[in-house]
Amino acid sequence: MTTAVQTKPGQIETRELKPGFGAELLDVDLASADAATLAGVVDAFHRHGAILLRDQTLDPGQLTAFVANFGEPEDHTQRQFTLPGYPKVFVLSNRVVDGKPIGAHNDGVGWHTDYSYKPEPVMCTMLYAVEVPEEGSDTLIADGCAAWNALSPEQQARLDGLKLHHSYQYFMATREFGRQELSEEMKAANPDVEHPLIRTHPADGRKALWPSTGTVTHVVGMDKDEAEKAQGLKLVDELVEFLTQDQFVYRHKWRVGDVLMWDNRCTLHTGTLYDDTKYFRTMHRLWAKGDAPY
Repeated sequence: MTTAVQTKPGQIETRELKPGFGAELLDVDLASADAATLAGVVDAFHRHGAILLRDQTLDPGQLTAFVANFGEPEDHTQRQFTLPGYPKVFVLSNRVVDGKPIGAHNDGVGWHTDYSYKPEPVMCTMLYAVEVPEEGSDTLIADGCAAWNALSPEQQARLDGLKLHHSYQYFMATREFGRQELSEEMKAANPDVEHPLIRTHPADGRKALWPSTGTVTHVVGMDKDEAEKAQGLKLVDELVEFLTQDQFVYRHKWRVGDVLMWDNRCTLHTGTLYDDTKYFRTMHRLWAKGDAPY
């Protein structure tokens, strides 16, 4: 379905990424877009959960300037793969230059929401496709609002009010790719946090099922003994499995020049693997700061 987002003086034509979720914004050139068009892009993002703009040509400075329309650009916890001179631009890549990797490889594989281990997780994630494999490496985004609405009133009542304990230290010690032991400085900079399982979107009050994998250690209040903790984690796993059913998931097949942004306040996402012995993949990732979930 194609609709129009009203801007002044023009309008942006959009097309759903999947029924009821996301929007592809048509015929928008971010490099030359005026203030009214950019305001329309931001408005579409807040309303749709994810937006896609194809055929963009943007340098790192333009990417940083664009993401600033959504809020203050966020720093990255791991900074060894940020672009020199552009600290807000993080490189995802399997390329190795002069014996050193130029980016993080297989980062983001596993259903999660970015920066969930921080008191104020990032509001949005933007990926810009520089180099794309011919097959594989799709990005999947799950619609937490649709999943919440699909629950029965009884299920909603049981879940609303629960909190999850998130730990960056636990995540980095147990993740499948990029596992590492943190320095004491990194541990101190990333203390454990608690966030609601059901998150309210500040733009319009819509609710989203908001579990995650990787960072969650237990359901708060269900950690008095190992059996209770296991029961809580089983609940989280069941909710992630429910949320990531095909009916709630948009699968993005990348093209060079794609700008894909998703709203971390109401979605989960995951990367997928590809033949990294045959293909190269290079993406630029940027974040905009968020606020405390409620």
